[in-house]
Amino acid sequence: MGHLHGKVAIVTGAGQGVGQGIALALADQGAAVAVLGRTPEKLAATRELLWARGARAETFVCDVADTERVPHLVREIAERLGRIDVLVNNVYDGAYGPLLSLSDADFQRGFRSGPFATFAFMKACHPHLKSSGDGVVINLVTSAMVRWDLSTYGAYAAAKTAVRSLTRTAANEWGPDGIRVNAIAPHAASPGYLRWSEANPEEAEAFCASIPLRRVGDCEADIGRAVAMLCGPDARYLTGATVPLDGGQANFD
Repeated sequence: MGHLHGKVAIVTGAGQGVGQGIALALADQGAAVAVLGRTPEKLAATRELLWARGARAETFVCDVADTERVPHLVREIAERLGRIDVLVNNVYDGAYGPLLSLSDADFQRGFRSGPFATFAFMKACHPHLKSSGDGVVINLVTSAMVRWDLSTYGAYAAAKTAVRSLTRTAANEWGPDGIRVNAIAPHAASPGYLRWSEANPEEAEAFCASIPLRRVGDCEADIGRAVAMLCGPDARYLTGATVPLDGGQANFD
């Protein structure tokens, strides 16, 4: 039995990529997983992978940007799985490009799926995480927040900077409730990254060369397992931190 045996984790955007890798790693440590996302077929594929490892898993189709539905959804998850101990806010669905190329709707979309959704899930999960006695929130941010050149990344970095601020604030306010709140900033070989690297091989080679470890992380082995560690007792005194899971590329100092 792993260190998350008997615990229940919510992972948004768990149908593929980083979210799926995190869900698998949490399950390997014994957690039951609520698999959230917009595409039923992708959620079902993740659930099958989890079942194949002997994990308990349930799928919940949702658009995290529909924040009014979040409290009902969290109640449904708690009823079906019995409790909530871990929340992983992974989803981001926003726009990229020069600021003057973005419409107001483009810019706002990233905030709805990013900090607005993150806040809604954190607030709805708070009583369950407090009841757990060892609640954990992991919010995904990005090294683009500290990128040397933010050109084309402005909307993304702005939304994720808001998530990072929420993370630090909740860590301060919820520590007395026994809830730890941290953020991770990963580089991962997600489907989106793989499509980009195949279409832009020279840029991808240069990008990897800028990473001290000379590779992009595996969604489960490098990102998911680190999240599983952060959710466990070995990280019990770590809260309010932003952990760069990027092979040493970014400078968060």
